[in-house]
Parts: sequence; structure tokens; C-alpha cells
Amino acid sequence: MNDLLDDRPVASLARQWSTEITVELSNLSRRSFLSLTAGTSAAAALAACGSSGPGTGGGGGTSKDAATFWFLTGQPQEGIRANAVAEFNKANPDNKIVEQRFQNDAFKTKIKAAIGAGQGPTLIWGWGGGGLKSYVEAGQVEDLTDWMSQNQAIKDKLFPSSFPAATVNGKLYALPIETVQPIILYWNKKVFDSAGVQPPKSWGDIMNLVGVFNSKGIAPFSLGGQSRWTNMMWLEFLYDRIGGPEVFEAIYNGEKDAWNHPASIEALTKVQDLVKAKGFIKGFSSITADSNADQALLYKGRAAMMLHGGWTYGGMKKDGGDFVKKGELGWMNFPPVENGKGDPSDTVGNPGQYLSISSKASAAQKETAKKFLASGKFTDGEIKGWIDSGAVPIVKGTESLISASPDKEFLSFVYDTSSKAKFFGQSWDQALSPQAAEVLLTNISKLFQLSVTPQQFATNMNAVLGK
Repeated sequence: MNDLLDDRPVASLARQWSTEITVELSNLSRRSFLSLTAGTSAAAALAACGSSGPGTGGGGGTSKDAATFWFLTGQPQEGIRANAVAEFNKANPDNKIVEQRFQNDAFKTKIKAAIGAGQGPTLIWGWGGGGLKSYVEAGQVEDLTDWMSQNQAIKDKLFPSSFPAATVNGKLYALPIETVQPIILYWNKKVFDSAGVQPPKSWGDIMNLVGVFNSKGIAPFSLGGQSRWTNMMWLEFLYDRIGGPEVFEAIYNGEKDAWNHPASIEALTKVQDLVKAKGFIKGFSSITADSNADQALLYKGRAAMMLHGGWTYGGMKKDGGDFVKKGELGWMNFPPVENGKGDPSDTVGNPGQYLSISSKASAAQKETAKKFLASGKFTDGEIKGWIDSGAVPIVKGTESLISASPDKEFLSFVYDTSSKAKFFGQSWDQALSPQAAEVLLTNISKLFQLSVTPQQFATNMNAVLGK
């Protein structure tokens, strides 16, 4: 996110490649295989990961030796990534990078299948965590530990909180890049003012506001529920606020019966209480996050609130007319739950995005990729681009740039939330193994559709603990 790409949260590549490729191909509808940009068709994109391997594409030098880079569409993030590639290619005409752009869910389906077949791009963009771990276990990505030691200045300029998700068994397999993206509770100030109410300070306030807004014909919360990972954000915060980070840590560590913890059952129950109280927009399970329809519901006043990633601020600023410019968008960290053990300063989401280098790439491609990591990222132009887009780069010392931004209030909130959180939980479908993440997303969808009980959810998830 929520993302990133949207740079929002994703299930990882499976350890057993053949099984997981089958799963992914059967789930193309999972986050809507929409369109590719720049006139590239979906069929052409799939053909691009055929037998020619990671060097496919044109660019500087020979086609065989051109490094490749796939990344997500959607402005303004797409433009910043594309500009970084263009600037690098301009400075390195003999070592160009060939890029392809994909919609969020199409990317997540294709990248896993391509890497599993040993035909992924040279530069592998992702969210770290469980997905990266599975790449490492399958021998698909380069160990960057020595490279980072030789480029200590790069490491020193980045947020320390961004590195755990790039590390597997004490070794670094990805470079943290781009932005920090906590999940944020947004609200429409104009809608709140017209209803004569204040933003929630507790879970009890949230439930009370549900009744207020429903009585006025306004959906309490917007939600792109068809995307499934958007639903997950609610559970991530409720688990933390009720039981603290140790509840999910036990799940992450594969402790027996961890999903059946009392705090887990309470969080699952509270989510269903919210659904039953009509807390979400009618038809939420058919709304996709890729379409940004959930954002539109908020800035058009059809919904009062939305729990979503920090990346959506830029989208609402771009597409919402004067909504952001006029100061009609409010934001806050998720409120505490009564009698909960979690620290209200905790947050969840994306501590960064990550670039790895394919172990299947040629020596020339790897050299180009490493040169891009060393000189093509964290340039002044890229850092300014992220800030101008309404995002906080993971680079230290950007306070002066943030304070000069017209979005300084929001950016300062994100910076403070991320840097002061006692715990920054990585999105679950990134942190868990691929098999567990897919089962998680399926069961979260069922939970929100009220087709499984909290206990059934816990039982289903316990069955894949540690897998």
C-alpha cells in the first residue's frame, strides 16, 4: 500500500516452483489482469518472458547483454521509475536497461512465474520479506552482501528499518529503494463536518461512526475488497492493537496453533462485526484497488473513511480534483482498541521496496544492474520526484525537502509515523511464505464475505503454519 502499488502488498514466489506457477496461473483474476501501458498487450508481455531469458529486449549493446527491468504502472510512481531508467540509459549508452511496465496484479502473477522458470528480468523489483526468501532458497537472486560492503555509503543513507525485509539468514539479497509506505486511516473532512462528528479515537468510536454515516446514506468505509490484500490491512492493525506485534510474530515463526491465540480470534470477530454492521461500501467485494475506485469513493464523498496505503495520497491528489488541495483530506494512524495490548504508535505496511539481481542473468547484465543500483538510484532528481509525488523516500536527511513541499503536512506525518513507530510490521502477504500467503488471502476474502467463522479461519491458517 499500501504501493506499492498502487504499490500495495503481495504473496511471494513458492519454494516449489511448479506447484506455485500453477497456483498463480489459476489466479489471474486475483487482482484483475488489466492492461499494460505504452500500447503493450498482455499477450506480448507474456511472450516477452519466453525462452529467450532475462536478456530479452532491445537497448544498448546487444540484445543478449541488455539488462532488463520490470516495474509497475500507475502515476506518479511509474513516471519516477521510468525517468530513473531513462537518466541511467542516457549516462550509459553502452549499458542500457530495457524496461517493461505492468499493472499491479498482472506484475505479481507474471514475475513469480517468470522467475520460477529462470526467465525473470535482470532487476527484480519487489517487496522483500517472504517473497525474497523464497527466491533465495531457490537460488534465483544474487547475494549482495559483499557489494553492499563495498558501497557502504549507500547503506548509510537509507532508513535502517528498510533492511530487515531485504535480509535472509543474515545476508543481503536486495537493495531497499524508493519510499516508506505505512497504512493510514484517511477521512473526508467535508463529510465529517456535515455529519457533525470527529475522527475516531478508538475502535468503539469507529463502530459508533458506522451507525452515524449509515443513517445519512453514506458508506462508513470505502474498500476495494476484490483485491483481498486491502481487507488484510484491517486484520494487521487489529492484531497489533489487540495483542501487540508478538501475536503475528508467533505466526511468522510458525509456532503451533498461533492463529488460535485469543487476540487473533478477537480481531477476526471484530472484523466480522464491522462487516455485519455495514461498515463498508455496498458491493465492496466486487471493487478492485487497481482501478482506484476505492479512492474515488472517498474523495467524491460517497464514503467517509478509507484504510489504505500512504501511496494513495498521490493518487487522490492527482485524480481527486481539489479534494487534497483544499485540505478536505484527513489522515491518522489507526486508533487503539479498548483494553488492547498494542502500542498505538505501531504501524504496518511497506518499510520499503526492493531491487534484487537475477542469478540467471549474464555477467554483463549483472554488471549493468549493479551499476544502476550504485548510480541510478537515490539521485537528487529521484528523491525530489518521490517527495513531489506525495511520498517519503527511505533516504535519511530529507526533512528540509519535505518542509519545502506543498504536501509537507502529510509527508511529515508519514515520516514521523514511520520513524517513531516502536514496531513497523511488514504486510502479511509479503512476510509469509508463498503457500501461506495465498491461503491467507483466500481466507481473508471468505472472512469478509462472512462465509467462514473466526474459528474456521484460524483452523484453516493453522494448517499452513510454517509452510
